[in-house]
Amino acid sequence: MNTYRIATLPGDGIGPEVTAEAVKVLQAIEPRLKGVHFEFQQYSVGAGEYLRSGNPLPPETFEAIQQHDAILLGAMGLPDVRWPSGTEMAPQLDLREQLDLYCGLRPIYLYDPAHSPLKSHGAGEIDFVIVRENTEGLFYSRKNFYTPGAVEVIDSLRISRHGAERLFRAAFREAARRRNRVTLVDKSNVLPSMAYFRQIFDEVSREFPGAEPEKLYIDAASLYLVQRPHTFDVIVTENLFGDILSDLAAGLVGGMGLAPSADIGERHAVFQPSHGSAPDIAGRGIANPVATILSAAMMLEWLAHPETLRGAEAIRDAVKSVLNAAKPENRTRDLGGSLSTSEMGDRIAAALAI
Repeated sequence: MNTYRIATLPGDGIGPEVTAEAVKVLQAIEPRLKGVHFEFQQYSVGAGEYLRSGNPLPPETFEAIQQHDAILLGAMGLPDVRWPSGTEMAPQLDLREQLDLYCGLRPIYLYDPAHSPLKSHGAGEIDFVIVRENTEGLFYSRKNFYTPGAVEVIDSLRISRHGAERLFRAAFREAARRRNRVTLVDKSNVLPSMAYFRQIFDEVSREFPGAEPEKLYIDAASLYLVQRPHTFDVIVTENLFGDILSDLAAGLVGGMGLAPSADIGERHAVFQPSHGSAPDIAGRGIANPVATILSAAMMLEWLAHPETLRGAEAIRDAVKSVLNAAKPENRTRDLGGSLSTSEMGDRIAAALAI
């Protein structure tokens, strides 16, 4: 029996609601996986924990979650709970940096043409992955402070050779599992840091002669994501650009409720929906849990046991079945339906078949 210890960090806002549905689906599929068992341990992390203890990521919690095989996270942060610098609590970013989770994977997939504002695309025609650098870029300055009354504030964009090389290799490896096309998104026509980023991309691309590299500026990439999203396979980019493009891309396929993600390092990985805590709908039972459920599928894939790989595929197939165009009633409110958060989780769990 392979026992996988999963740390769950429900977090703030709708985080607990969507995390509960992901755990429900994992528990539903566990009996169908031969020789696999999941153990879940929940930890309090986020803005709510800060209000309770004065630390959104207590040291003892950070130490404990590192002993688990994977981390499933809901959502963190509340708009009114901020540091003295004026920025929100973001312990998910602390986890990325302290665990060195440099590779942010953001799959984008169109399940139903009705979900997209681009009505010319059919199910599955929009299918790409954004690979976001997670530990450097413009986010590198996020813990800086500014003096009240300051007349100027400067943030720095950090690109290191080590960080860029490992990111690009991860992107090309991801592409090799797909259609083997990698698009670099940068702003190298203006920023020297981005020119350096592009130079390293060119060097690393030569290590993967079977791949098809492409390079776009961020403004052009934003345009092409709307005009021809079906032509993208793997997009690799800097931290802030990846953050912004992830939301734009999610909008192409139905919104943040359908956008899973994984933050992966050499030893640890965190799996979470791309959306935030949405406190305006917290506790109302209307949040879409699909992004978190798909993030759980990414977790099973990362665990890389033959049975967890089978389970990941089964969860994706169940989501496809529930979101099928022939069943328009299977939608939460964000998709124009009336299903509650738990009802959506129930339907996906019931659709599992392996």
